[in-house]
Amino acid sequence: MTDSTNTPESKTAETANQAAPQSPGQQTAHVHEQVVSLYKKTEKIYAREVEGWFTRWRWVMVWVTQLVFYVTPWLTWNGRQAVLYDLTARRFYMGGLVLYPQDFIFLTALLVISAYGLFLFTAVAGRLWCGYACPQSVYTEIFMWIENKIEGSRVKRMKMDKGPWNAEKLARKSAKQAAWIAFALWTGFTFVGYFTPIRVLAQEVVTLGMGPWEIFWVLFYGFATYGNAGYMREQVCKYMCPYARFQSAMFDRDTLIISYDVKRGEPRGKGKKSADSAPQGDCVDCSLCVQVCPTGIDIRKGLQSECIGCAACIDVCDGVMDKIGKPRGLIRYATLNSMDNGWGRKEMWARVARPRVMIYTAILFAVVAVFLYSLYSRVPFRVDIVRDRGALARVVDEGFVENVYRVQVMNASESKQKYRIGVEQLMQAQVSGGEEIVLGPAEARWVPIAVRIPPDVSSRMGSGAFAMTLVVEQLRQGDQAQLDVREKTTFMVPR
Repeated sequence: MTDSTNTPESKTAETANQAAPQSPGQQTAHVHEQVVSLYKKTEKIYAREVEGWFTRWRWVMVWVTQLVFYVTPWLTWNGRQAVLYDLTARRFYMGGLVLYPQDFIFLTALLVISAYGLFLFTAVAGRLWCGYACPQSVYTEIFMWIENKIEGSRVKRMKMDKGPWNAEKLARKSAKQAAWIAFALWTGFTFVGYFTPIRVLAQEVVTLGMGPWEIFWVLFYGFATYGNAGYMREQVCKYMCPYARFQSAMFDRDTLIISYDVKRGEPRGKGKKSADSAPQGDCVDCSLCVQVCPTGIDIRKGLQSECIGCAACIDVCDGVMDKIGKPRGLIRYATLNSMDNGWGRKEMWARVARPRVMIYTAILFAVVAVFLYSLYSRVPFRVDIVRDRGALARVVDEGFVENVYRVQVMNASESKQKYRIGVEQLMQAQVSGGEEIVLGPAEARWVPIAVRIPPDVSSRMGSGAFAMTLVVEQLRQGDQAQLDVREKTTFMVPR
């Protein structure tokens, strides 16, 4: 066993300790261990209220997004809920559009459009989505507004939290929690109303007749809203949202970001200077830009991943500049190139329409155009074919060869329709069971059909699988156009 006191490392450490000057209180101490914590305690952020141009636009987006979310499920269309994702019936109603799971391609197109839209907006002006339309930012803004109205301003909230519990503190805290919980539950109720008809859901709430899954999702979505917007807030943006991590890959030196003009603002001062004092910048070091930031960062340290682009620091800084008689724009939307080169607005905006942005724009418009054309030219019914696995082929009366199929016809329109099933690419084929099919609005039905060919035709064809096309025609009614859907399948001839 090796004695650690005789190792070269220990001797070197001992020599260093002896050589270093020591105070009387430290002469008996030989080794000092410093414990470094791997976790930093999260300090609560008390965001200050702010007014300004960007704040007003942020509240416009809050109203627009929430009116769309809370009002849409109450709208009606042809006697039903206008927007309803009926998972039980596997139908998605969006106005006059009825989609089935087979229309998944349209959902894919919407996701692609959203992704390219995000890339485009981020390349042009950074995290616009985060600052103005992200549900986390929107609901945090609402919860902070409730908190400010009930508990008071930033200073009052800080003083209240540090002070002892009393009747006023208990009343205000209880009122805030009650308002938060009520708003969160209403949000959860509205969310479930997109999957269960919201008027039926409202009746179930009144009569206490909600199902277990409806109760679970109302409480789950409400709890998520309450926790994320009430308590986690900036923690979601800092640590949970992946967008903050890969946003730098979508930025370049010509992306408009919230920037602090270092050349103009430094060195900082308090706005008072005498004839013999050193030159001072326009920044008076009031720290209001930090106090209004919902994520608690100091924009004067440069762009940080925690910045959500809400522009609250711009509004409050412009207000300070107005008070001290300095021009606005100490903190502003600017590009790195414009800050480094001293460009004006004209030169800065001229670089916005750069190749990267033009490519994103072209792709986005192309995908949107294809998506809209696909919706416009979409046939308002769908067809699925399933063969009878019990008997692929059989010989029936007088030597006829028969194959049995199950055809699902889905009416994706808002009116009653009639259909007929026929066959192509199969000589002298006879179809029974699909002469006339009547479906109600948005109705789907499995229809069994039998396809037969005469004995002489089957003998000439020989045994095996032969290509065949089932044709489902939507019969003309009034002045509507004749429509049909063709689905390829096979016809089996036994040995």
